[in-house]
Amino acid sequence: MLTPVVRAWRVARLSLGGGVAGLLVVLALLRLASLGAYPLMDTTEGRYGEIARRMVESGDWITPWIADGVPFWGKPPLSFWLSAGSMRVFGIDEFAVRLPYFLMAVAIVLLAFDWARRTGMRRAIYVLPVLGSTVLFWVSAGAVMTDMVLCLGVLLSTRSFWLALHGLSEDRRRESWLFFVGLWISALAKGPVGWVLVLLPLGAWSLWTGNVRLAWRAMPWLRGGLLLLAAVAPWYLLAEWKTPGFLSYFFVGEHWSRFVVAGWQGDRYGSAHAFPRGTIWLFGLIASLPWSIVLPWVVWRARRQGRSVAQQHGRESAQRSFGLYLLMCGMASCVVFTAAGNTLWTYVLPGLPPMALWAARYLGSLDARLARRALLAGTLASTTLLGAGLTALTLGGRADSESAKAVVQLHAAQRRPDVPLAFMQAHMLSASFYSSGRALQIPDVRQLATVLGEPSPAPLFIAVPLSVLPRLPPLYMHGLRTVGDAGAYRLFLREGVSGG
Repeated sequence: MLTPVVRAWRVARLSLGGGVAGLLVVLALLRLASLGAYPLMDTTEGRYGEIARRMVESGDWITPWIADGVPFWGKPPLSFWLSAGSMRVFGIDEFAVRLPYFLMAVAIVLLAFDWARRTGMRRAIYVLPVLGSTVLFWVSAGAVMTDMVLCLGVLLSTRSFWLALHGLSEDRRRESWLFFVGLWISALAKGPVGWVLVLLPLGAWSLWTGNVRLAWRAMPWLRGGLLLLAAVAPWYLLAEWKTPGFLSYFFVGEHWSRFVVAGWQGDRYGSAHAFPRGTIWLFGLIASLPWSIVLPWVVWRARRQGRSVAQQHGRESAQRSFGLYLLMCGMASCVVFTAAGNTLWTYVLPGLPPMALWAARYLGSLDARLARRALLAGTLASTTLLGAGLTALTLGGRADSESAKAVVQLHAAQRRPDVPLAFMQAHMLSASFYSSGRALQIPDVRQLATVLGEPSPAPLFIAVPLSVLPRLPPLYMHGLRTVGDAGAYRLFLREGVSGG
């Protein structure tokens, strides 16, 4: 049973070098081991983890719910389905809710390698360390976000389109239909933005290279498009039927106002992220670390040493066309979001696999010693960054300072399950997840005054963020007994009239 694993290890060690292959294994094992090592953090992980938990609890697989009576209209449900399904199998905890994203990362790496291999790329195995050690990729491989699901869908479509045109003749029909499977994944991961990230580079490459007719004939556009709509539309229609107003908010608010209106105030579930136009390109450089530093160094070193680029055995034109396609796919996210005022660095994630193929293709054209030196530098830097990041999250307490898990555990340690726990904060994210939706909410100081001023108060634990404490009038502390600090909170007990 271990023979394929041993064989794969030997091939990797021979092709990459023992150091690179070993570091790549360490990276994967560190990320897998870390899935349950630290709590879900606010805001994204806590929000999406709680939505998936409520899906398991309610059995409602149509409408994602972020709180009692509050539907979540911000994203389609595919990522929530995956996390909820994992929690149904493994239980409700951090490992289960994060596991699907790690498995998708593995699938993406293998798909990218398979794509490189099928195109005859020289040293296709270089894709594994380049993509697997890119900072944003391994961060997303263990984070509860919708972007990794979108990345899988976009990669499947862009890969299948190329192979439907240029792959082996016996594979082209299958690949042409897998293209629409990728679009289905994208549509239920993040909506129409995934289709834009696929069709924009596809169309640009077809026009630039004069392959419009080839692209049209190679794909079952009409039949595939109709089947795609038939597969996607039912959930959208059911979601609108169950919670009217969803379609307007999702398509107009989330896919127009969020990106066109800087500091958009219509976000129902948080706040918009206002950055100068074009910031997405800076995010792209950060997300691509360490390769956004290593590759320029390699180019400089190769030119300085006069290392000649390996010949592509008479396929220079085809290779240039493939390289252009990879660049267009890799930069599509940055192009689409250049004019957007509300962006996050995770938006560039779908572009990382094709850029990794492009980088691996370049490294494969160099002298093997220089290429291996670059791969070793990149994987070593990435392993160091991941180790430092995980140390900060766990031993350094960074995750505890951005999560409600510690204070929920402190509340449970008081052994007074009859006394409820209330959080003084506007958004109940990880607090709801770790309290299984039982924690109460005190949204602001005014409501806290109302709670403390009740004529016949019942016992109540109150968790107040440490950052809020200095702004509370001393009068509010009267009648509250400090239980202790946990994570980012201080837990108080109001005993009640009878002494509880």
